[in-house]
Amino acid sequence: MSVSEFDLIRRYFTRATGARADVLLGIGDDCALLNPPSDRCLAVSMDTLVEGRHFLTGTDPVSLGHKALAVNLSDLAAMGAEPAWATLALTLPEPNTAWLQAFMEGFSALAAEYGVQLVGGDTTRGPLSITVQVHGFVEPASALRRSGGKPGDRLFVSGRVGDAGLALQRARGPSIPVDLRLQERLDRPAPRVALGRLLAGRASAAIDISDGLVSDLGHVCTASHVGARVELGCLPVSPAVAAECGLGNWWYVLAGGDDYELLFTAEPAQVEDVLGRCREAGHQVQDIGCLVADSGITLVYPDGRESKETPSGFDHFRN
Repeated sequence: MSVSEFDLIRRYFTRATGARADVLLGIGDDCALLNPPSDRCLAVSMDTLVEGRHFLTGTDPVSLGHKALAVNLSDLAAMGAEPAWATLALTLPEPNTAWLQAFMEGFSALAAEYGVQLVGGDTTRGPLSITVQVHGFVEPASALRRSGGKPGDRLFVSGRVGDAGLALQRARGPSIPVDLRLQERLDRPAPRVALGRLLAGRASAAIDISDGLVSDLGHVCTASHVGARVELGCLPVSPAVAAECGLGNWWYVLAGGDDYELLFTAEPAQVEDVLGRCREAGHQVQDIGCLVADSGITLVYPDGRESKETPSGFDHFRN
């Protein structure tokens, strides 16, 4: 029995997430009607995941549903925004209801965790592609930006870096099994929404690490008209990634991407307050360097060697 587009919408999307009071009209009409608060800005972000480009063929659909929303929530976190609404556009080779049910299970579980309501979207036939747009709220004066860094600001990163890049590299090769903890970091990243909210109005600049630490730090440096020094020995890494670094392979931590951690800066006078609040809230953050007046990024290796040679991060049209 064939399944229509409207059958899919009714069965899998209309009630996929909890209802919010600020959604006046959700899925089922030509547009959603939404009521944003008058005292906060609307933060909007959108990402597309394409099979074979952003995820491997055969990726677990539950994990894929989680990740499709998580990478967008990470963008809201980088702005210090509180998540609210999402739209979802799916291009499917065929109406595989088992796959779609599993995908929406992962998507809906994460949406429930962050109070996100799915309010619209689109479905069509074609190569597997997933586009999610998220909307959130942030106080105008507190929104985090890439452009607020100044020379002397300390540089911090949350969580660990390099796990997802190492997991992806091993998944593509037949010889080394992928550690389940690494695979979890690749397939089900945890958006640092609570940390972003804590940093709003306190950090001087912020970005989420999606394309690699060096690449995303470069965006902050460009926007803030500064350079940076990164102490590689201070980078927070797992034992598996530390073993690679010990062999001289720093690519995973510097350019592997898919970490979805927050990279942020704080003025020296704010560091003690920011770190104290992070500790009280249980957020793992690590001081990894500072911003400087000179342009470019300097990597300081554990043996004291310095280098301005940095690996390139992910670029859709170069990689």
